[in-house]
Amino acid sequence: MTTITENSIPAPRRTVKDEMVAFAIMTALLLVVPLTGVYPFFVMQALCFALLACAFNLLIGYGGLLSFGHAMFLGTAGYCTAHALKVWGVTPELGIVIGVVAAAALSVVTGLIAIRRQGIYFAMITLALSQLLFFVYLQTPFTHGEDGIQGIPQGILFGLFNLSKPITLYYVILAGFLLGFLIIYRAINSPFGEVLKAIRENEPRAVSLGYKTDQYKLLAYILSGTLAGFAGALKVFVAQNASLTDVHWTMSGEIVLITLVGGLGTLFGPVVGAFVIIAMQQYLAGFGQWVTVIQGVIFVVCVLTFRRGVIGEIAHYFKRSL
Repeated sequence: MTTITENSIPAPRRTVKDEMVAFAIMTALLLVVPLTGVYPFFVMQALCFALLACAFNLLIGYGGLLSFGHAMFLGTAGYCTAHALKVWGVTPELGIVIGVVAAAALSVVTGLIAIRRQGIYFAMITLALSQLLFFVYLQTPFTHGEDGIQGIPQGILFGLFNLSKPITLYYVILAGFLLGFLIIYRAINSPFGEVLKAIRENEPRAVSLGYKTDQYKLLAYILSGTLAGFAGALKVFVAQNASLTDVHWTMSGEIVLITLVGGLGTLFGPVVGAFVIIAMQQYLAGFGQWVTVIQGVIFVVCVLTFRRGVIGEIAHYFKRSL
């Protein structure tokens, strides 16, 4: 039986050297962004979505599990962090921890329910759970319904870094993105990651070798959901609000789009995909609702012309691991 990632993963064997060189180049480019005059809000927003897409890619690209409900982790962490900052008056670092813990707890509960099914059934269960939370947050008083939580204070991180300064906030968001990215990189290149890829390729064979596949998939789901929550907590400081948009099913669809455009099952694909999609939303905003149509056209072109995604095709052409 073919898997969803069969045509998306570069043929060459993974090499640490290629990935580390690419990581160094990516880090260097992101460090000099404030010196280039690029709108920092755009880059910070793209970094949050890049981390979210990388977390999603860990689940689908390396575990073969398609989730249509990752927006619930993004939104839950965002709401919890926003509420803690604005109502409880906690420090930024504690607010991030609260959001991440909330997303981790949610991933445990939903994972125990969803992981019992596979394929389209798993995807539909995650979608149903996400929509259930959407309607819960719509009615729950602390989320303020359709208005969301507005005017969230950014505060001073660790008592040293004033997040109200755009440059300081940018480097804090960048540090958070790089931390999450390295955690994903370490997970992929560990024995856990190798077993996860074996389960993706042939789960019955992995079971025959004695691996408890459900436990591995659950751990991957929890790690993915927790990192998605981390992205949601960071996004609160960038947008200074938490709204129902982050919990809606369309956000989950956007995460899928970002990952597929960048390259499913590649390490750097979700990062490139996030910048491509967020750039379209930012710079094509004048087209109004036509932005969605343009995104759809680009998605169709990607599927028809380079099925591995942007980074997937580049890695395949140069026979490099990216």
